[in-house]
Order: sequence, then structure tokens, then C-alpha cells
Amino acid sequence: MTNLGSSKSETKIGFIGMGHMGGAMTRRLLAAGYSVAVYDRTAARAREAETWGATAAATPKELAAHCQVVLSSVTSDEAQHEVMFGPDGALAGVHSGSMMIDLSTVSPGASRRLHAAAAERGLPMIDAAVSGSVPQVEQATLVIFVGGESEAYQTCKPILDVLGPHSYYIGASGMGTTMKLVVNTLLGLGMQALAESIALGLKAGIEKGLLLDVLGQTYVLSPGQKSKLENVRRDEYPTNFALSLMHKDFDLVLREAYELSVAMPATAAAQQMAAAATAQGMDADFSILIRFMEGLSKSSAHRPPTSG
Repeated sequence: MTNLGSSKSETKIGFIGMGHMGGAMTRRLLAAGYSVAVYDRTAARAREAETWGATAAATPKELAAHCQVVLSSVTSDEAQHEVMFGPDGALAGVHSGSMMIDLSTVSPGASRRLHAAAAERGLPMIDAAVSGSVPQVEQATLVIFVGGESEAYQTCKPILDVLGPHSYYIGASGMGTTMKLVVNTLLGLGMQALAESIALGLKAGIEKGLLLDVLGQTYVLSPGQKSKLENVRRDEYPTNFALSLMHKDFDLVLREAYELSVAMPATAAAQQMAAAATAQGMDADFSILIRFMEGLSKSSAHRPPTSG
């Protein structure tokens, strides 16, 4: 098993993927005293990370060749394959002292394929999917789900602890990403339910501010749902978790459900609503589903309640 440096300054971290989450996690690791090299398929993002104190690598292979621990946070199975496999991928640059942590939300199958490829090279690798978005990274309150060998998890735990105080070892390779799909099922369905309830209240004539105030005081809304009410109030949806990513995650959930013969009818309906909103170009924060559902209700014929 790889031994990390006795101090943070001795542990060289490479981070692949400088999107909203990857960039925020890189800043946390730098603030904690780690030396971090970065790579992003969009070169401008890697150059921006240099202004935070990171160093930029030209390829994932170059990054992996000079780091002990390779972290990655990319958007899809395809993106993971691009940065990990191939002549310039991270797997081409890893060495005997390397280990890998994939923080991406990908399919469990993709996690297992990467784990198997790392194992062929004698390297420990864990999938460590995270629950939370940029605010939780900044507050170091992410919840992390880990799949892979338990010993590898314990070795990597000091790094994971910088990102969030609660990490859970779920089981073998792919089980961390599986747990993330379980959690994001609730995330997506919860937002669809909130969007429908707000659309109903507004169409029935409840004043918008009052509706949001009352919903915010109820116990039935999760903290995550409550955090989006201000977006609705302002009708502004700054992206913490993009609708396109929620749509992608619904697809991952339903593919896994198909493989396991699990019936998920409500999830299938929510996935279709996310697809419809995405098709209209609504790629802001996934809470923009609320605006989308409100628009659908406004376009339908209104039948006032009858008496008697």
C-alpha cells in the first residue's frame, strides 16, 4: 500500500477536472497546505487554478507522473475514460507510488473499470463520490461515499477529511458511486416535487412571497429544498448543480435500475421533465425546474373551482 508523506507539504496531489466542484475542492486542498497540480480539458480553467497557487499540467499523463495521489472530478463516464485511458491519460503516467481517488459521479460500471485498470498496474484506487455542491465544499461539509479496498480508504482518509468530516466506506469498487446514485435519486425527485407544489400554489392564487415563506417554515422540506426558495423568490438560478448534470444522473440511476430490475416510475417521470427543461435550454441550476413547471401550468387552461 502506498505511504503518503508524513506532512501535507510532502504529499503531491494531482487534480483532474476544474469545473465548479473540482475547482472548489482544489482550493480547499491548497488552503489545507497540500501541493496541487491540476489538469482540465479546458486549458483556461487550469490556468485560472495557477492563480490560486496550483501548477498546471499539459496532460493527465504528465500530472500523474509527478504526483503521488491523483484525484479526479469529471462530468461523465465518457469524460472519465478520456482523462484516464489512452496514450495521454493518467493511467499512462502513474508509477509505483501512485494511488487514485475518483470523486466523479459516474456509473458504478465505470468505477469498476477504472479500479480494474489501476489494479493491473498494482495501484490502489477508490471511488469517492460526494454529496453536496460548491457551498458544502467551501464549508468543508461534503458527505463522501467510498468504494474500493478498505485499506486504500484509510490511507486516503486524511485527504478526504479536508473535503468533508463525514466519509463512509460502503464496500467494494463501484459501491461509492452506487450510493451517490441512491442519494441523487432523492435529490432529483425532491426538486421535482417542490416544483410541482409551487406550480400548484401559484396557479391556485396564493401570493408568491407568502407561499415561499410558508413552505420555508414547514418540516416537510429538506434543507436542500429550502436553500432553493430564494432562487424562486428572485427568479434567478445561479448554478451550484447544473440541470444538465441532474439529467445525466437520472440517466445513470435508470440504467442501474434497469440492470438490477428495480422499478422506479417516479424517477422515470422526473427524468423526462428534466429532459424537457434541458431541451428548452434551461441549463442553469437544477432548481430552474421550478420555473419550468410554473411555465407549464401557465400555458394550460385554468378551470376555476366550482361550488356546491
